[in-house]
Amino acid sequence: MKFEGTAAIVTGGASGLGGATAEMLAARGAKVTIFDLNAELGEAKAKAIGGHFIAVNVADDAAVESALDQAEGYNGKARILVNCAGIGPPEKTVGRESKPHSLANFQKVITVNLIGTFNMISKFAARASTGEPIGEERGVIVNTASVAAFDGQIGQAAYSASKGGVVGMTLPIARDLAQFGIRVVTIAPGIFMTPLLATLPEPARESLGRQVPFPSRLGQPHEYAQMVESIIANPMLNGETIRLDGAIRMAPK
Repeated sequence: MKFEGTAAIVTGGASGLGGATAEMLAARGAKVTIFDLNAELGEAKAKAIGGHFIAVNVADDAAVESALDQAEGYNGKARILVNCAGIGPPEKTVGRESKPHSLANFQKVITVNLIGTFNMISKFAARASTGEPIGEERGVIVNTASVAAFDGQIGQAAYSASKGGVVGMTLPIARDLAQFGIRVVTIAPGIFMTPLLATLPEPARESLGRQVPFPSRLGQPHEYAQMVESIIANPMLNGETIRLDGAIRMAPK
């Protein structure tokens, strides 16, 4: 898939992994629209890269349809979708004083991370499937899972379940969309420098980085974006989940 002049959507694109991806796509000449709930950061990022921002909840059926309409009005039919929107509040299955995990919290994580990702995929793909091919393909979808899909830690039952779902649906969706020439690939990042980790003290961040075999540091958002760039550019990458983690295998805690 070519970058220059191609309309792209990045969910969670206001900051972190999504923000770096939005910057990369714009630098390569793509016409970028950011979907995010943080209007302040989203507007600032869009202005910085010469793109557009739309406030949208990815798990809201009508809101996503409306946002896709708006994005298409800005840049034409989108052919690149990168799903970075997600949440991950920790909570144990049974907490202090034998308190069970909040079902509402579990449902919220699944709704945003898994259902929201699928909602974006299906609605984006329905539109891309009717476009003229660009070369031999009509679209590329990149999802964000996590190494927690495989090595979930204590307190990550909901998060791991949501990201495991993203991994699990990657191949069947790629097979579903093959007839339209739309590729689907998922990245499973390890420990990356995100806005959440940036709030930790430097010693804590260094300690996390030392857990990574090599390079023994936190991953940087631009390295995630570099993987997205490679996926978009390489037409044989399809139906796969790629761990981007410096060979880490997470301990229980």
